[in-house]
Order: sequence, then C-alpha cells, then structure tokens
Amino acid sequence: MSEVTPVWLSSYPQGVPASINVGDYGSVVAVLEEACNQFRERPALYSMGKTISYGDLDRQSRDFAAFLLHDLQLEKGDRVALMLPNLLQYPIAIFGVLRAGLTIVNTNPMYTARELKHQLTDSGAKAIVVLDNFASTLAEVVNETGIQHVLTTGVGDLLGFPKSVLVNFVTRYVKKMVPAYSIPGAISFSSALARGARATLPKLSISHDDIAFLQYTGGTTGVSKGAVLTHRNLVANMLQSGAWIGKNTRPGEEIIITALPLYHIFALTANCLVFMRLGGLNVLIANPRDMKGFVGELKKHRFTALTGVNTLFNGLLNTAGFTEVDFSQLHLSLGGGMAVQRAVAERWKAVTGCTLVEAYGLTETSPSVCMNPLDLAAYNGAIGLPVPSTLVSLQDDNFKEVATGEPGELCVKGPQVMRGYWQRPEETAKVIDEHGWLHTGDIARMDAKGFFYIVDRKKDMILVSGFNVYPNEIEDVIATHPGVLEVAAVGIPDEKSGEAVKVVIVKKDPALSADDIRAHCRTLLTGYKQPRLIEFRDSLPKTNVGKILRRELRDPPKPSAG
Repeated sequence: MSEVTPVWLSSYPQGVPASINVGDYGSVVAVLEEACNQFRERPALYSMGKTISYGDLDRQSRDFAAFLLHDLQLEKGDRVALMLPNLLQYPIAIFGVLRAGLTIVNTNPMYTARELKHQLTDSGAKAIVVLDNFASTLAEVVNETGIQHVLTTGVGDLLGFPKSVLVNFVTRYVKKMVPAYSIPGAISFSSALARGARATLPKLSISHDDIAFLQYTGGTTGVSKGAVLTHRNLVANMLQSGAWIGKNTRPGEEIIITALPLYHIFALTANCLVFMRLGGLNVLIANPRDMKGFVGELKKHRFTALTGVNTLFNGLLNTAGFTEVDFSQLHLSLGGGMAVQRAVAERWKAVTGCTLVEAYGLTETSPSVCMNPLDLAAYNGAIGLPVPSTLVSLQDDNFKEVATGEPGELCVKGPQVMRGYWQRPEETAKVIDEHGWLHTGDIARMDAKGFFYIVDRKKDMILVSGFNVYPNEIEDVIATHPGVLEVAAVGIPDEKSGEAVKVVIVKKDPALSADDIRAHCRTLLTGYKQPRLIEFRDSLPKTNVGKILRRELRDPPKPSAG
C-alpha cells in the first residue's frame, strides 16, 4: 500500500507547505500566550455588544485557572465539563481550564438529563461550568455523577454594568428562559473570576502528550464516545489549517463569525484556535437559529471569514435582509460538518461574491483532514486535498488501496489523529488499525489531480437491487429545484429491490408537489436512483450544529399530540 500519492503535492496551492512542524508550540496554552502577548490591545472576542481584548482574555483566563487550582484544588489531568453556548464565558473558560493543566469535556447545552449523565459519568468530570438556562437539567442528575463543583453563569454576566443586570433580568423574568433549579453549593462564574484574581497561578508543565479535550462524538450509532485529543493533536491541526489559509489572511485584522458552537470541534479549532493565533476577532453568535437576529448581527461587522454547515448557509440565503449585508471584506467562506450542496454553494457565490470552500474532517481528527484551495473560482464538489503532514488512503473491504477514480473507505494518518476513545480500547481498535490508519467510515474517490470527493457514509449508502445509491448525490440533484428549501435522502426497506430511495423535503414554494420532484429527478437521475417515496415536512431533524439526522427520517413522522 502506498502512503504518498505524488499528485497531491503537484496540486497543492502555491505557498502551502507539504508538512508542518508540530514542535513549534509545546501546547495550546503556548499558542494562547503568544497571541495575548503579540496582540494584547487588539479585540479578541465580541458578544452581544461587548468586546474584550486579548489582554482581557489573558487576565480573565489566568484568573479562572488560578481559581480552579487554588480554590477548587483540582489537580493536573482532572476533567472539567463546559456546558455553554457561544458567550464570552466560553473561551475564557476554555483557556482557563487548559492553563490549569486540566482536561475539557465539551458538553452540548441541549443534552437531555440522560445524555448529560452519561457524558459526565463516562468522562469522570469533577467540575462543570453551566449556563443557568440549562442548570435544571444538570440538577436532575448531578448527584448521580462524580461532579464535585458546579459553577453557574447567566447570559449577561460578563457584559458589564448595567447591561449585565438588564440582560439577566429579561432572560430570567421576562422571557422566562431559566427554569427553576436547586444546586446547593453552586458558585457563580463571576465570583470564581474574582476569587481567582486574588490567587497565584503556579507555573505548570503542559506537554504535547497531555489531554486537552475529551471531545464526545454525537452518538448516532450506539453510545457516545469521548475522542481523546491531546495538546499535540490540537496544535498540529491548528498549524495545518493555519498553513492552508495563511497567505490569504492578515494577522491582527481578521474578523471571523463564529455561529457554530464552540463545543463542536469544527468551530473550536477553525475559529477559536486558528484565528486566535492570527490575532483575529471572534464574533460569537449565541443563537444562530434566530436567523433574523443572526443577519442583524452580521450587518454590524465588516467580517472577513465565516464558517458553517450547509444548512446554516442555506438558512442565511433564505433570510430577509441577508443580501443587504456588507460582504466587501469577506474572503473565506468555509463549509464542513456535512456535504455542501452545489445549489447552495452557487447561490452563496452569487450573493456574497465569495466562493464557498468545502473542507472535510472528523471529531477524531481535531478535525481537519482535507481542504479545498481558497482561490477556487467556483464550487468544485470536492472536499479538497489533504492538509499538510496528512496521509489519506482509500481502501476496499479487504484493506487494499483502490485505483484512482474508484470509491473506497477514506483512511487517515497524521499528527491530528486522536489517541483513541476514552477508556474504550475495543472501540478504538475498530477504527484505528495496526498500521495506524484511522478508518473514517466515509466512502470517497480521488481524481487524477489528487482531489478527494466524498461519495457518502458507509452506513448511509442505499443498496437498490445491488446498485449503490449515495444520498449526497440524490440530495444534490433535488436541491437544485427552485421550489425546494431543504432535502434529505435515506434508504427504506423494499420487497422487490431490497431498499428504495426515500426523500424528505421542506418546501420553499408551497405549491411544490411530489409529481414536480419526480419530473425533476427523471431528467437528472437514472431509474434506480429516483425516489420511490417523497415526503414533505415543515422541518428536518438536525443536531444542534445543524447536521441533518438521516436516521430519524427512515420512519414516518410521528402524529402530533391531540
């Protein structure tokens, strides 16, 4: 099996190195400290009208780190869960935990009590920082976990007086967004910062091998698992991604819109770490599902970069006022997390003037594996080329490398690949083989120039009368119909063909019919790929990041209560 395909290098964007030196930084903390020293007076974070500088981030994260070690007496390697949306508190907590030599357990604020209990128990977290909007969920299970310390915070806590008081009052008593809860002994985040400011932060030795994050997978198949991401993994991927976008950025001048939650690996690395090293300003969007409010926020900034998933880009394009946003400084639109649809990419380019560049990665790879050149004139349907210091192999079911143009499972080697799943050696062995290849479960092909194209997930592939049908292709075709807002394709059992294609569509045009879709597909898809069942819904089920949950679409919609 060959490990290096020369065509990759010949297709690399000019100025992008084939490899990075992960030894440039000893830890994520070293990256933070360099950025804070170099860009001390520059704005680092913006949220709800409040901006803090890199100097502020340095001081407040130091104070939080000191509190964790001095007041809570946590020890190096202990796990701290963070259950927060994109507010100023989040990056301050992230860097405070890391500076204390502790490990972060990023936790989805929308978790149910059952899901939260599993993650806290599985990770062995000793402390948690939670937004009080979600503290009632924690209160249900906290006594059944190993959590010893709870820190709570309100939406407005770091916005400064009097805005902090007003925002918290409206959130709690007007909008009633904070359910009643009781967690005896809970400490406020603001109090923690104040107490930490009076304590000394000891000099700690934090190395590449120390665990930075337990980043839990979505758990769409079986129990949710924690990917062990070390400081080396995160530093490597930050350098890999940074090398790719480097020549197109201006240190100290970038403004990136962070709408994807920081508890997701995409935003954590691409937005928080990569742009922190560049001295960029992260504009934190706490609730991107409020598209009207999101567009209003975009109008306040001459932003230079925006990351997201296909559904987010599509949602913005279909929100009133988006065409009035100032895109004059936008030079990076990066899509990942799910397939970018051609119809969305082409409309994005037409509206913003910026090519929507697709990238590919996984939680287990910190996340970047492949990325398209940033100077693409138009969307190309590919996930791009391997980022520096990354090897990609497409393998068949017998673990043999397939020929150029043929589909195979995408396998990865590189310094960004996780150490394994937390305390699950058997699960780790299922995805990382004895040669060190991470088997992603994604089916891809490579063209003659070395560009990779995702065909689909192994588990999502539909087998119709022995023919492989890939949902991405079906969705891409149907999304080009002007009456379609969103679409997802899945396989359903069929007595004659084994499986058949089912599509679930959200209408843009209320008059759209199943016959319209069938006519559209007949001209663009061969017979066995055409949908047997067409269903219309008001919305598609999605993860909190915006990825469509195909597994929930295989069954008919549940009847509404009453």
